[in-house]
Amino acid sequence: MKILVCISHVPDTTSKINFVNGDTEFDTTGVQFVINPNDEYALTRAIKLKESLGASVTVLNVGDSSSEPTIRKALAIGADQGVRINAKPTDSFTVAQQISEVAKQEKYDLIICGKESLDYNGAMVPGMVAALLDYEFINSCEGLDIEGENVTAVRQIDGGTETISCKLPLVIGGQKGLVDEKDLIIPNMRGIMTARSKALNVVEPGSAEPQTQTVKFDKPAAKGACKMISADNVQELIDLLHNEAKVI
Repeated sequence: MKILVCISHVPDTTSKINFVNGDTEFDTTGVQFVINPNDEYALTRAIKLKESLGASVTVLNVGDSSSEPTIRKALAIGADQGVRINAKPTDSFTVAQQISEVAKQEKYDLIICGKESLDYNGAMVPGMVAALLDYEFINSCEGLDIEGENVTAVRQIDGGTETISCKLPLVIGGQKGLVDEKDLIIPNMRGIMTARSKALNVVEPGSAEPQTQTVKFDKPAAKGACKMISADNVQELIDLLHNEAKVI
């Protein structure tokens, strides 16, 4: 079995976010980047499948050379080889198209993506990849078992979960639950050293025209000042809720 895990190179949640060039571009200065959390669950599940089914695991990222440390971390976690498509991830369609072109050549049985990236939260790439490849697709997947070509998956739906059966080949949009948080793999020294010798292939992008354009980024509005009201002044509280907060 051949498994492809698509990973995003995203800012750590503790990073301070700023924008440049008239608020049209993300400022990467001083920002620490990590594997997208949803992708880390996907990668760990792929490693578990590798151990139980003898699968090979390839990690893929669409990005420039700055994302290679993130790919190397994925290799240290246990992936067999890495692929970097040398293209700026301008929008979801472009990313999905680049991924699908590589996938068509390698004919992967299972493609696991995080259901959405931490930075843009678009949640579109996995579904687009499935459509471009004409693969089965399961989104918001939090459980995955494979026996031969038969797949049993659990996905999150409003108010509960749904169990689905299908056959390979398959694309899933994974999330927390694919593995327990305690099972996420922290690279050890042996894994880090081994990762240095694993193949990381750089692939030039195919032609793809972006379908969207970023006009401007805006930060959330600053929170208003907190007003303290005396516990015995109920009338002032009601007045503020009615006239300023306008919630009653």
